[in-house]
Amino acid sequence: MTYLPGNISTPVIKDADTQKAVMFLGGLVRMRAEAADTAGAYALLEHTGERGYMSPLHLHESDEETFFILDGTLRVEVGNEVRSVGAGALALLPRGLAHGFVVTSPTARFLTLHTPGGGFDAFVEEAGVPFDGIMPPAAGPGLDPEELTRVAAAHGIQIVGPPLVP
Repeated sequence: MTYLPGNISTPVIKDADTQKAVMFLGGLVRMRAEAADTAGAYALLEHTGERGYMSPLHLHESDEETFFILDGTLRVEVGNEVRSVGAGALALLPRGLAHGFVVTSPTARFLTLHTPGGGFDAFVEEAGVPFDGIMPPAAGPGLDPEELTRVAAAHGIQIVGPPLVP
């Protein structure tokens, strides 16, 4: 067996109450495994949102993003392709290719896997508002588009278009 840099060398076991959670772009994101947990190999995030929870059109400079839909339906746009994806569906989005999503069902829950980790998970933590698990933070406007674009760029993410229309 060959050792690859970034391989996980010690076990990590995190209970739900020790995992970070943030409100991000109108949805709840739970950081199931951060880059710090995986020696930078990947980050695994769980998203929960209502109809209209969406991302702006963006691309990742250094990581692939994989969506796995647990419940509900999303519309995923990548390149010139637009697909409706429901529970059990997977969407693998290569780095450097503009994409976005919007929840089209009443609610949805999905995982995103970012390989390698360290970009998107750090962006979500910086741009999001911590969630204590009891009461969501008061609804607010979040970061303005200019600030969101600046914070995203600092983490290797380019925002290249507006949010998708629900």
